[in-house]
Amino acid sequence: MLTLRKGEERGHVRLSWLDTYHSFSLGEYYDPHYAGFRTLRVINDDRIRPSAGFSTHRHRDMEITTYVLEGILEHRDSLGTRSGIRPGEIQRMTAGTGIQHSEYNPSSEAEVHLLQIWILPEQEGLEPSYEQKATGLAEHPNEFCLIASRDGRQGSVVVHQDVNLYAALIEPGHAISQRLDEKRYAWLQVARGNATLNGLPLQEGDGVAIAQEGGIHLFSKDGAEVLLFDLA
Repeated sequence: MLTLRKGEERGHVRLSWLDTYHSFSLGEYYDPHYAGFRTLRVINDDRIRPSAGFSTHRHRDMEITTYVLEGILEHRDSLGTRSGIRPGEIQRMTAGTGIQHSEYNPSSEAEVHLLQIWILPEQEGLEPSYEQKATGLAEHPNEFCLIASRDGRQGSVVVHQDVNLYAALIEPGHAISQRLDEKRYAWLQVARGNATLNGLPLQEGDGVAIAQEGGIHLFSKDGAEVLLFDLA
């Protein structure tokens, strides 16, 4: 069963320095039908203007992953971490008992485009931690690459929850497939481009809740970048 969440129907907030779409309820945006999906709590599609960003703020008891599509996102946190997150990388931050961080676009000319994802942890009170790795997507087009998992296999970052997060770059005119356990759930997010999922046309920003499917088949005429969440 496929349930489409159209990108144009997401929550939308536009500020002088930020243009963001919320797939799920967050802050002042609330939709009782989209308060999260399984342990997936947030997918924010953010565009941050040059020389702007989120000032220092606090999180706790959340697994936060950041996936940059364009530009560079500068990250600083109370663990002493300072890094730049670029396309082709994924960052995981375990907020646990509490962490403060800021996110900033250091460019004076180009905006930064990113997806920030929150996943509920399997237990509260974890020790805060940080991890950042290359995804290897550019070296493996037209296939799903594991970029986050509970056990960190295949070079993925560790997320403290029973979830496997895959990403894929689909070249124009190509198709990819992925088997799924029918007892589990999945969410597909189209980060860029367009694709057809098991016959369902999708545009940039669209998300799809997937249940009781033995697998998915994606075809993209013009090219696409997608994220696939395999969830308990």
